[in-house]
Amino acid sequence: MEQTQRVALVTGGARGIGRAVAARLERDGWSVVVADREAADSVPGRLVQADVSDEAAVGRLVDGIAAQEGRLDALVCNAGFMIRKPIRELSLGEWNAVLGTNLTSAFLLARAAEAMLRRARGAIVTIASTRAHQSEPDTESYSASKGGLLALTHALAISLGPDVRANCVSPGWIDTRGEALRPEDHAQHPAGRVGRPEDVAALVAWLVGPESGFVTGAEFLADGGMTRKMIYAE
Repeated sequence: MEQTQRVALVTGGARGIGRAVAARLERDGWSVVVADREAADSVPGRLVQADVSDEAAVGRLVDGIAAQEGRLDALVCNAGFMIRKPIRELSLGEWNAVLGTNLTSAFLLARAAEAMLRRARGAIVTIASTRAHQSEPDTESYSASKGGLLALTHALAISLGPDVRANCVSPGWIDTRGEALRPEDHAQHPAGRVGRPEDVAALVAWLVGPESGFVTGAEFLADGGMTRKMIYAE
């Protein structure tokens, strides 16, 4: 029997931004399923250990939600990682691994979860990056995956609408590890500080909720204003 409590799936939810999103949604009354490749001692909601770049694993994950929770109202595609090395040293296997986790997983999840999301008139939120717009050296696979994720999101919004909304959040510098930050790290941001995982989580919570019902196919930059700041060498 389907439950009436809203259900969210958050990938890469054992730590960092994903964990903050899962915690925020659980606090807001959602039933949360967290999918992560690694085991974790304690996470918000129900943890499923899964490699979301693997088609069969995604199928098992979504089938498990259908059997146990009985519905899916929100899909938050957050799983991702970076391999940073000069392109001449980047192997095809490494390229494929980054794109598989960061980009292909979102396609696999949206495809597998489409029926449940349509029934719930649900929402998809992808977590891209400001790297979809600007780069540092040696980030080709990561930047390509995030740019592709941005494009995939607006394609999903058109293909799955009006039943399912799809939006993208592109974080900038988010302190996910409790770094020893300097005053100048904060001061360079027009917002006056480096971002926190909770900043992204609050935006995701709004995007999967009813108050954003007229918003789809959009990208939201959560970067403290950095992509709008003109920077010149002194």
